[in-house]
This record gives sequence, C-alpha cells and structure tokens, in this order.
Amino acid sequence: MSELGSLIYTPQRAGGEAVSKVESHTPRIQAPDKVGKNTVFKVRVEVGPHPNTVEHSIRWVELYFKEDGRAFNPVLLGRFVFEPVYAEPAVEVSLKLGKSGRLIGVAYCNLHGLWESSKDIKVE
Repeated sequence: MSELGSLIYTPQRAGGEAVSKVESHTPRIQAPDKVGKNTVFKVRVEVGPHPNTVEHSIRWVELYFKEDGRAFNPVLLGRFVFEPVYAEPAVEVSLKLGKSGRLIGVAYCNLHGLWESSKDIKVE
C-alpha cells in the first residue's frame, strides 16, 4: 500500500480513536446498483452528521470512478469544496457510464483527516 493510501481511513481500517469517528466522517454514496449504458443517473455523496464550524468541519469531498478494464484508474469525477458554517457536506451529481466499476468517495475533515468509502455499480 502506498504511503498516502495508508493514511486514508475506512470503516474497515479505522482503529483506536478513529473507530469512534467512522459514522460521522465516512462518505455515504447513494447510487443505483445497476444503470443503463450511457444513461444519465443521479449519485448523492454526503458526510455526517458532522460539526460544521471553522474549527472543525468537512472541507471537501472528491468522487472517483474505477472503471473495469481501464488501463489507468481512477477517473476524478468531481471535487466539491465546502465553506465551513455556510455549506453542508452533501452533493448530488448526474453521471453516465459506459462500463461497470466502482464509485469511490473521499472526504477530508480538517481535524480527523481523510475518509473513504466505495460502491460497486453495474452497467447493463
């Protein structure tokens, strides 16, 4: 595992004090399990409930796609920056995919670091 990869928490890799942060820091990806090829569909990514102050907040979320059979992965689908106090860490995007793969969400908390989750999606 790369050095950066070892610094990203997931529900499976959280240990010690990080275990208590899993529910409030792990991105939740809401998307259909199956979609039509090149058909537009919605994906929602949200984090929380989580404090939203200047001192402690989710600053950004990135959404990636690891496409089956692609030589170089992942594809960055979007980066969403949230201003503390004013913006809540939730976003909805419209996507269309030509191949199956895995959506990967990464969130950054200014106090508790990087958190990741994923969801497989099948294209029919």
